[in-house]
Amino acid sequence: MEVPLAVPRPAAVLFDRDGTLIADVPYNADPFRVRPMPKARRALDLLRGAGVPVGVVTNQSGVARGLFGVRELRAVNARVEELLGPFDVWEVCPHGEDDGCGCRKPAPGLVLRAAAALGVDARDCVVIGDIGRDMEAARAAGARGILVPTPVTLPGEVAAAAEVATDLLAAATRALRPPFRDES
Repeated sequence: MEVPLAVPRPAAVLFDRDGTLIADVPYNADPFRVRPMPKARRALDLLRGAGVPVGVVTNQSGVARGLFGVRELRAVNARVEELLGPFDVWEVCPHGEDDGCGCRKPAPGLVLRAAAALGVDARDCVVIGDIGRDMEAARAAGARGILVPTPVTLPGEVAAAAEVATDLLAAATRALRPPFRDES
């Protein structure tokens, strides 16, 4: 009797928050301003249904700038979960641009911490985001990156991305497939 081969799947899919999972409201401290991006819930449901852990990796420099506190940040993140369902891990960088931390994207720290929290190797994760910093963080951590462009995504970021999807559902579907590799 032949044993069926396991379907390969990512160890986890990690999403950027603002501009990817939810509409980007700069320095949002108000949970009632949270609006999911089109197809976000369907994308997350697809991944959860496939047994893939999902997480969020997000820069939140508004904390460092004093524009909102940790309490407001947690309230916004709770609203994201209320609208989109639970996440297996949240990793947040509260630092400013010039703080020199290792977690602020494009540094790999958030991706590495999320993978460690889930007990998986970052190289087996997929990062989905809307800007080049997300893709750079994925690359620096050894993870696979899938860019979902929005009006703020620069043409050069799209050109530099290894993988691009038209929307979150397409990105989630792509994440469940092995990456394309040029065999030539």
